Amino acid sequence: MYEFNLVLLLLQQMCVFLVIAWLMSKTRLFIPLMQVTVRPPHKLLCYVTFSIFCIMGTYFGLHIQDSIANTRAIGAVMGGLLGGPLVGGLVGLTGGLHRYSMGGMTALSCMVSTIVEGLLGGLVHSFLVRRGRSDKVFTPLTAGAITFVAELVQMGIILLIARPWADALELVKNIAAPMMVTNTVGAALFMRILLDKRAMFEKYTTAFSATALKVAASTEGILRQGFNVENSMKVAQVLYKELDIGAVAITDREKLLAFTGIGDDHHLPGNPISSRWTQRALETGEVVYADGNEVPYRCSLHPNCKLGSTLVIPLRGENRRVIGTIKLYEAKNRLFSSINRTLGEGIAQLLSAQILAGQYERQNALLAQSEIKLLHAQVNPHFLFNALNTLMAVIRRDSNQACQLVQYLSTFFRKNLKRPAEIVTLADEIEHVNAYLQIEQARFQSHLKVRLDLPQEHAHVRLPAFTLQPIVENAIKHGTSQLLGPGEIRLNARCEGGHLLVEIEDNAGLYQPTPGQSGLGMSLVDKRLRARFGDECGISVDYKTDCFTRITLRLPLEETA
Repeated sequence: MYEFNLVLLLLQQMCVFLVIAWLMSKTRLFIPLMQVTVRPPHKLLCYVTFSIFCIMGTYFGLHIQDSIANTRAIGAVMGGLLGGPLVGGLVGLTGGLHRYSMGGMTALSCMVSTIVEGLLGGLVHSFLVRRGRSDKVFTPLTAGAITFVAELVQMGIILLIARPWADALELVKNIAAPMMVTNTVGAALFMRILLDKRAMFEKYTTAFSATALKVAASTEGILRQGFNVENSMKVAQVLYKELDIGAVAITDREKLLAFTGIGDDHHLPGNPISSRWTQRALETGEVVYADGNEVPYRCSLHPNCKLGSTLVIPLRGENRRVIGTIKLYEAKNRLFSSINRTLGEGIAQLLSAQILAGQYERQNALLAQSEIKLLHAQVNPHFLFNALNTLMAVIRRDSNQACQLVQYLSTFFRKNLKRPAEIVTLADEIEHVNAYLQIEQARFQSHLKVRLDLPQEHAHVRLPAFTLQPIVENAIKHGTSQLLGPGEIRLNARCEGGHLLVEIEDNAGLYQPTPGQSGLGMSLVDKRLRARFGDECGISVDYKTDCFTRITLRLPLEETA
């Protein structure tokens, strides 16, 4: 009967012990303990945590015959089981020294047994990890079985060390069964608390990840096309569906761009911002949460609005400037879940990145157009000056050829006046380049030969306008025009896989590669091809000094008119 009462008393003390463990499991402190501890900071946390539990097990114990019936073994064994032999030994040493400081007949034997209990848990940890069975560490059965064995060992150590032996034997008879039962059950329940925390964490993480992936996939690229009413409404509808909340709104700095959900009869897109919570988020750049309880919330548009709480998250553009907000709402009878609050902030970052990417893309497009216009401004006056000088010379000796040159000059400038971003056919580009070459041939006369070998079946392949002429001009200006003898320009095309390779080759071989640099014309052509068709396309250079320079343009065959 005495032993049964002692079991009940120890179980009562153990319940206090486990309640503290359960409360601690609700904090971030327990997160590193939900997996096999490897990293030094986690081992330190494991040591501190279970040393505290080990000491608490002694404090919550019951004084019996100049000794203490306790639940100290739970902390020592769990420390070793989760942290390994070193952590288990240190936890046992800490708990053992604390017990030794309290004195009594079993002070020394309890100190030694506590260290052994920690090492025993650590040895089982090492054994399971080496066998690739670290999952077995996190089972209540394993924790309970090791603690049961540890208590048996403790009773043996008490009999070996404690004196007088007769008193030690009497003590073991009284406390052995109660302590084995209590510590075994306590360790198993402690592990169950850890498992429940891990299951909840994994469930939360899985739900968070699944929702985040759905939202990311469904909203991909929408706001890159522009931060406007139409695109914002598409995003708001996706968020309303995936987050299962009362309503979603998106604003810029001045007005409501989109709203869907409860209250859409009076929250109308296009209306100016009237909510003080939104204005506060825009002004401070901070997340604003009005839960309707601690922070009162009331709709600023309608006294009978059913929305009871709101989360306002800033959207940021270039230089981290706040350019708008995303607002999540819940009805008056519902509270925000922590997953939706966390997701809301993550989604705001995702949408901000989309908006910023769209701004950069539009800026880059404008920059590319400006660069090409600059190229036109550089080429046209220079070429026109040479062409007019050539025409003046030809008029004196051959009026018919002069008329043809005027036509070629007209064709060249007519083609040049097309929009820089316009996509044209290969036939159009060849007509442009041919006009340019005919004028250059008249200028250099017998010092320049041109060969065109471009199959008619590929005439409809599409490419950006003003692609070939800068390459051909480079071949003449920096190649054949520098030769004392005749220069030759060859243009040909051939198929390779799913691409058309257009080659512009000169016989000068004067190309000098400079790391990280290339001519303005060639660099812009390569950039435009890659931007339009991807990195598989673009420009490559092959050359042999004083022999040839070959520029190859890789174009997709499927881009046909």
